[in-house]
Amino acid sequence: MAAISELIRTEGNGTLSFGDYTLGAKAKLDNYEFHGDKYKVKTFKEITKLERNGLFVYESVPGTAVTNFTEDENTVSFTVEGPEDAQITLELAEETEYEIDINGKSAGTMKTNLGGKLSLSVELEGADAVAIRVEKR
Repeated sequence: MAAISELIRTEGNGTLSFGDYTLGAKAKLDNYEFHGDKYKVKTFKEITKLERNGLFVYESVPGTAVTNFTEDENTVSFTVEGPEDAQITLELAEETEYEIDINGKSAGTMKTNLGGKLSLSVELEGADAVAIRVEKR
């Protein structure tokens, strides 16, 4: 799969895919409409960032490619890939506990901070793609 050459796209199953970690220079796409919201993606080898209606949604350091990104009030799920291990930050409900699953295995629970941010490390080096599921407890 690798990078999303159009930076962001809507998949046939109604999910969102974004990010191109192969780029040497920053690229961005603004005002992408998806389910009535406006998305903005910034991506290159060092970082991938997604915003919805001007608010933070997802960030990875270094850059990643994300497919089948979907979220509702209780769950965020997506598949991520990149050339090396990544630190991923998600914007969720503040001071809330979430169960983290990586490739179908529990990685434990984490609580978001006052700002609603949750950060997790994902081992991507040598992996084809890693499935992430974050669910409110």
